[in-house]
Amino acid sequence: MKGILGKKIGMTSIFDENGLSIPCTVIEAGPCYVTNIRTKERDGYNAVQLGFDEKPERLVNSPSKGNFKKANVKPLRLIKEFRDFNSENISVGMEVKASLFIQGEKVDVTSRSKGRGFQGVVKRHHFSGVGMTSHGASDRVRAPGSIGGSSYPSRVFKGMKMAGRMGFDNVTIKNLVVVKVIDESNLILIKGSIPGAKNTYVKITK
Repeated sequence: MKGILGKKIGMTSIFDENGLSIPCTVIEAGPCYVTNIRTKERDGYNAVQLGFDEKPERLVNSPSKGNFKKANVKPLRLIKEFRDFNSENISVGMEVKASLFIQGEKVDVTSRSKGRGFQGVVKRHHFSGVGMTSHGASDRVRAPGSIGGSSYPSRVFKGMKMAGRMGFDNVTIKNLVVVKVIDESNLILIKGSIPGAKNTYVKITK
């Protein structure tokens, strides 16, 4: 199996053999269940579909209920696919746990960053701000300034850094190190921080 789904629990720190404190993100990784297997002949690509986090059957619509019943698994909240790897030893309904990973292994973690709402250019793009900050300063201190000349180009270029919605984006952090795996609790400790608030779903890929 190439990866697993999980949920960010929070952060902590542990000491290594040299007595150094290592900040870690604690992830509840699994148990996940294989809900479907995509094949190139049938679907046009190879992938394994995993489900994580059980939910009440009354919250599931009829088509999804039929898919879960076919896979012989309970209804799950999160469904993701892992593409392009050998799935010969994997079967529908198979359980995947945190023991898939080992200490010292490098992984990529994908999760959704915290939403910050509508923000100005100073917070969103780290503009320095302009104008005086005292002696009757104007209201343009945190303003973006000119966004395009009236004679040329007479329009605003696409991608111009302006105020707008900040955060709540899918972010992937690569080459993070697995510091510890606690099999009995399905917990994985990963060195450093990953995007998102507590209880944010994450996708961990080898």
